[in-house]
Amino acid sequence: METLLTQAEAKYQTRFEPVKVGQQELQILQIADMESHLDRILDTADKGQGLELPFWARIWPTSILLSYYAQRLPADAGLNLLEIGAGIGICGLFAAGHGLRVTISDINEEALLFTRINILKNNLQGKARVARCDFTSDRLETRFDIILGSEILYREDTYRPLCKFLSRHLASSKYSEVILAKNYRLKARQFFKMAQKEFDIQERVIGYKEQSIGNEAEKDKHLSQIYRMRPRKNQPNGA
Repeated sequence: METLLTQAEAKYQTRFEPVKVGQQELQILQIADMESHLDRILDTADKGQGLELPFWARIWPTSILLSYYAQRLPADAGLNLLEIGAGIGICGLFAAGHGLRVTISDINEEALLFTRINILKNNLQGKARVARCDFTSDRLETRFDIILGSEILYREDTYRPLCKFLSRHLASSKYSEVILAKNYRLKARQFFKMAQKEFDIQERVIGYKEQSIGNEAEKDKHLSQIYRMRPRKNQPNGA
């Protein structure tokens, strides 16, 4: 793990932060001061240059909510789970800690580096692995009982390939399910219109409060949506 940490610290100032979901607490590698890091990127960028900001490193509230759902899955059923667009893999890490066999995937190599470190830091190497995967174009060799995704619906041009990816990679079992989480303000209606052709979709709206930075008393209220998507029985799995 020390070698991986050295690679991460060559570019970022990092620290481990405790994150708790239910009765589980994990140590998660974070960029130590994200705001200052973003300021440095903006200050040193050439005018007109496209910027790649490390939003993959942020712990999104929807990922915490989705992790609670992962903890409700039957740990003794030998389920095989895939997290897509995972960033640092919060959902997958908590699913692995819960006892599932987990593949945590993303297209960003630095995100996967942080995830590898988090797996080792929390002694989850027997349950979790990482894979570079672009769900708009890649095809994995494995099917999964559960596919998770948090905040992956922000680009409309990915909707159609994402629907195909989910159908191709979801196994045929009584547990087969896709569980997606997103901020309520992002509607993504076109995605769910496409997805309902192959999935029965249940939606749940969840309210939560997020602590405002620098204000211990005030909390910001937000809404998120959790979508549970099960294959329609009259649809062939893996088109």
